[in-house]
Amino acid sequence: MTQTAPVVVVESRCKACSLCVEVCPSGTLAMRAEPKSALGAMASVIAPQDCIGCNECELCCPDFAITVADRKTYTFAKLTDQSRAAAEAIRADGYYAPKEKR
Repeated sequence: MTQTAPVVVVESRCKACSLCVEVCPSGTLAMRAEPKSALGAMASVIAPQDCIGCNECELCCPDFAITVADRKTYTFAKLTDQSRAAAEAIRADGYYAPKEKR
């Protein structure tokens, strides 16, 4: 089976712990407001084109809410200075996406 997105967040399993966003080196993931969730937030894929396929998000998720595509079937991006800076900006903003991506 070929996954068409580099990262998938299963929202019904996400408890908004933000661990995945904390470890993402490329700014692919960020938290977003979600009033219907228990904590009022949800992990979200905001920059799929920047995913480097490191699997850190999938490995650290305590609820198995994240799946990363297989390297055999998906071509991932390379980590760039721009994506690294995006990840830092997300972490600096409490793990939320920059306002232009919300």
